[in-house]
Amino acid sequence: MTTTIKTLLGAGYLLAASITLASCSADPTIETKASTDSNSCSDSPIALQVLGSGGPIADDHRAGASNILWVDGKARLLIDAGSGAFVRYGEAGVDFNDHDAILLTHLHGDHASGLPALLNNGAFAKRSADLMVAGPAGNDQFPSTSAYLSSLIGKEDGALRYLHPYLEDDDALPRLTANDINVGKTGLQTIWNEDGVRIDAIAVHHLDVPALAYVIRAKDKTVVLSGDQSFLSEDFVTILSDTKPDLLVMHNAITMADGQPRGLHRDPKSIGETAAALNAQTLLLTHHMQRALLVQDEVNAAISEDYSGPVLMADDLSCYPL
Repeated sequence: MTTTIKTLLGAGYLLAASITLASCSADPTIETKASTDSNSCSDSPIALQVLGSGGPIADDHRAGASNILWVDGKARLLIDAGSGAFVRYGEAGVDFNDHDAILLTHLHGDHASGLPALLNNGAFAKRSADLMVAGPAGNDQFPSTSAYLSSLIGKEDGALRYLHPYLEDDDALPRLTANDINVGKTGLQTIWNEDGVRIDAIAVHHLDVPALAYVIRAKDKTVVLSGDQSFLSEDFVTILSDTKPDLLVMHNAITMADGQPRGLHRDPKSIGETAAALNAQTLLLTHHMQRALLVQDEVNAAISEDYSGPVLMADDLSCYPL
C-alpha cells in the first residue's frame, strides 16, 4: 500500500445531504442553482455538468470524480473519469462522438479508473475523428497518460487489448492521441484552441502524484477545474490571480482538524483563500468525502473567512449553466 493511499485512509464517515450554500452570510440562504434535469445542460449555451461528485471511498451514492463541459448542446469535454462515471455518462445522455478531448487531472483511481468502460462504450459510437486524451506525464511511481492508455488497450500487453485499434491507424476505431503534459513546467500550457474552446493546463502539487488543473474558456466564460491539489500549489494561485473564473471547481475532501492530509488537499481555509485570490464568481465544491460532509457548516465557515461569493455543493448529475 503506497504512502499516498495510507494518507487518504483513516477517519469515520457519515452521509450528509447535498445542499447549495451562499457562504458570505452568517445565516446563509439556501439556493437551488443546480439542476439535475438531464436536459438542462444540453439545452444551455455553455454549462458544466458534474457526473461524479464523490471521492475514493464507496460509502454513499456518489460516483468518482468526473465532469462534462457542454457547449451548444454537445458534450465537448470530459474531465476525469472516476469509478461510476460510466453510469452517470449514460444517464446524462452524453454522446462519445461530441468530445473534443478527454482531460485527466491525475491517475488516482477515483479520477481515472472509469476510463476503460467509457472507451469500451466509445467503440460502439461509430466515431471517425481522432480524440485527444490529455493528462500528466509520469514519474517513478505513476505512469504517464500515454503509458496508462497502453496498459489498458495496447496491442501487446493491454488488459483490454481487443480495443488496440484506438492506438493505431485502424479504421475500426478512432485514433486516440495521448498528450503527456509536463508537470515540471511552470505556467499555463495550451493544449487545445479550436472551434471556440481553449484549454490550458497547469501543474499542481498533489503529494507524490503528477497532477494538473485545467482552465477552460468558451463563449466568453471561464471554468477552472483545480483537480486535487494541496496548499503547496502556489503557482496555481499566482498564475491565475487575474483569471476571475465564472466557475471555480474545487475538492471538498478535508476539514480544518489536525491530522488531515494537507499534502494532498487544500483545507477549507486554503480553498477560501484561493477562491478569493482568483476572484471566482462562484465556487463549486465537489469530490466530497464524508469527513468533510460531516462538518460541512464548519467547512463553509472556514471558506467564508476569505471568500464572500456563493458556494455551491455538487451532486451527481447536477448542472451549472454559465
